Amino acid sequence: MEKIEIAAGVAVSRLVYGMWRLGDDPDTSPAHVQAKVEACLASGISTMDQADIYGGYTAESLLGAALRAAPGLRDQIEIVTKCDIVAPVGRHAAARVKHYDTSADHIIASVEASLRDMATDWIDLLLLHRPDPLMDHHETGRCLDALVASGKVRAVGVSNFRPWDVALLQSAMSNRLATNQIELSLSAHSALTNGDVAFHQERSIPLMAWSPLAGGTLLSTASAPLRDLLVQVGADAGTDWSAAAVAWLLRHPARIIPVLGTNSLERIAKISDALRVKMDRQTWFALYTLALGHEVA
Repeated sequence: MEKIEIAAGVAVSRLVYGMWRLGDDPDTSPAHVQAKVEACLASGISTMDQADIYGGYTAESLLGAALRAAPGLRDQIEIVTKCDIVAPVGRHAAARVKHYDTSADHIIASVEASLRDMATDWIDLLLLHRPDPLMDHHETGRCLDALVASGKVRAVGVSNFRPWDVALLQSAMSNRLATNQIELSLSAHSALTNGDVAFHQERSIPLMAWSPLAGGTLLSTASAPLRDLLVQVGADAGTDWSAAAVAWLLRHPARIIPVLGTNSLERIAKISDALRVKMDRQTWFALYTLALGHEVA
């Protein structure tokens, strides 16, 4: 599978496995988590997407238990994780209100906890999970630069930031922000026209797309014509509708990197089917037109 270089010496697989649901699986044993990672690797997917808050601050530990049991896996994968959301649960149960914290103290403490929980000496890509209205961009930028200089983090980026949030933080950093992970799918496509995609495409910053299948509800919530066309496009490529929906994102020249999560080993093995779907311009626009609910002007 193709890899996309997002920073000097740091590349991620064209498709990324999202681990936000690890704790929802009835089987959270190290052996079963290891089986998921190995199923990804067998399909060419080497990048695992985490966040400190996933599973109420437990998902990173589930991955860490698998890496402790099979330490050889760590050198075969890239780990993405996120910080800055503080929710009154788990390690932050004493918090009075859910909030964001991009202070240097919080980021450093979060990174140390992530390293410990995931049984690793480094994080390949650290993202700020949400834009913080109280962010001191100078403090936050210095902290992120220092983490890269320390070797504990190899690259840094953001998640759910608007272009002006990205520009503000970047203005106080020496390291280039490597990516922005945003919601993008056939059911959440406003980023294509509101400037989000264009901003990053102009700057050659690869975007990561979370919930590319709308949390698995895309087919059930889509109009009948959109469902039918997704099924047809997938079938024509010898696969299913979900591969067609992901291929729609892959077709974009902005180098969008879809992040897909599932606890099914069978579904994990099929994630890479999206690479088999070759989508021409008119098919892309046919899907887009049905997603919009009207033809383009």
